[in-house]
Amino acid sequence: MACWAPKTAGMWQTVFFGSKLLAIAVCMAGCQRDAGQQLPYYNTPDFTPVFVESETDLAEKIPHTIDDFSFKDQNGQTVSQKDIEGKIHVADFFFTSCGIICPRMTKHMKRVEKAFPNDPNLVLLSYSVTPWIDSVARLKKYCLTNGIQAKNWHLLTGPKSEIYQLARQSYFAEEELGFSKDSTDFLHTEHFLLVDQHKRIRGIYNGTLELEMEQLIADIKTLQQESK
Repeated sequence: MACWAPKTAGMWQTVFFGSKLLAIAVCMAGCQRDAGQQLPYYNTPDFTPVFVESETDLAEKIPHTIDDFSFKDQNGQTVSQKDIEGKIHVADFFFTSCGIICPRMTKHMKRVEKAFPNDPNLVLLSYSVTPWIDSVARLKKYCLTNGIQAKNWHLLTGPKSEIYQLARQSYFAEEELGFSKDSTDFLHTEHFLLVDQHKRIRGIYNGTLELEMEQLIADIKTLQQESK
């Protein structure tokens, strides 16, 4: 069986069915990449992994990058693509009134932040999917409630249509399921997306699972080594 980590989020959606839990969990553990193995690139919303061997291959095979954007964070500061240029970043999509999944995702994003304290070359972006509710002031309150203090973690709000388009067309946040949807369809996904220093997607993870966060942390370290 071919195992293409870190694209494991979709695979994990079947793990909670009775007696199959252990078998699938063991399988997934066996699919973890070896330390130092190159991360694949993801160029399409079906997350087919692509491996490249040269800069020429990279330019030809991986045209997809995260589009330009500009939103306000919890401090009222403008955050745009300029803030992620030359940096690794992790993106997720949440809303402050979410009662179950989002708090777990926030907790797990804090694990990522704590693994790289005050790292100036890592940016965490949490986009609100209810920006008409999640004002700057509300995002600030959410940060205070959840103990979010890192200067490189931005909770973002802005025009709904722009956030939804960025999520679906740039980050492939809902994979193929949401790629063709527009802002009239509510966006809600547990996925975390890992993006490299050149704004190319390198991993997708289930943000509700601790094991996936450990893989995300390991993959960030791999990307850090790539740039040296």
